[in-house]
Amino acid sequence: MRLKKAFTLIELLTVIAIIAILAAIIFPVFAKAKEAAFRSGDQSNMNALRSALQLYRVDQGGYPPALLGYVTTYTPGGTDIIPADLLKGFLYPKRVDSIYVFKPALNRNKMTDTTTAFWPAPDQSAVGQRPIVDTNGDGKVNGQDDILGARQAYGAAADPPVCDEYKPCTNTQNQKLFYMVDGYDVSEKRPPAGRYELRYALFWTNFAIGNGNGFGQGSSSDDPRQLGYSEPPDTTPITWNAYFRDHDGQGKPVPARKDIVLFLGGGARPYASNMVSDMAWRIMP
Repeated sequence: MRLKKAFTLIELLTVIAIIAILAAIIFPVFAKAKEAAFRSGDQSNMNALRSALQLYRVDQGGYPPALLGYVTTYTPGGTDIIPADLLKGFLYPKRVDSIYVFKPALNRNKMTDTTTAFWPAPDQSAVGQRPIVDTNGDGKVNGQDDILGARQAYGAAADPPVCDEYKPCTNTQNQKLFYMVDGYDVSEKRPPAGRYELRYALFWTNFAIGNGNGFGQGSSSDDPRQLGYSEPPDTTPITWNAYFRDHDGQGKPVPARKDIVLFLGGGARPYASNMVSDMAWRIMP
């Protein structure tokens, strides 16, 4: 009789267990490597947007009201939307040669997907308790610099939409329409899914906003770090990428450096997600 060789059940289970352990070790490494690659690509694209903005400013004498542009149709007032990659925007295609520069790696929207947008929540800390810059010019940064006029004017508490500059606006009338593929003008707030927030604005404070969309007069006690002014400082935030955020069980951003913030002078850099969520444009490099 010939002796047949075979694996025992214990040997098979041992091999399966070893494979499972190796997979549990390797898959998270692959996931982290993939996220790192996505983050690196997004940072590079955000820096390209910053360079394009500087070129636009040299040509036009100021920064554009939007990075890509608002939704445009082939016929006035029609529903025949021009796809984002065919749009003649503020930066694309003259100063940015690829529409995908505006599209974060985790953005899965199509070129014709559109959305309205809302202002992000303003800083909830007490006025006078979180000074950011020297707004009164006394050479000190203290509670006297943290006044209501230097704070973000609109936010989620009043649920204000981003509106047309020159027309009355309600939650259902004359709202700005944005391309969802453009993740740096607007971005989905998660959670809750489906709500898009503004990420790029020329003005955002009480005194500067004026009629609701960044065409106000400004003030000597206003926060100077706004793109609508003629010489905003290098610490001015341009936009931010919140696609890599982690959230806790209550839906609040985890305090990890998962957001990417683009500043006017220093380029794109990692930033604590909870701070960006709390402060929006009030964040500092």
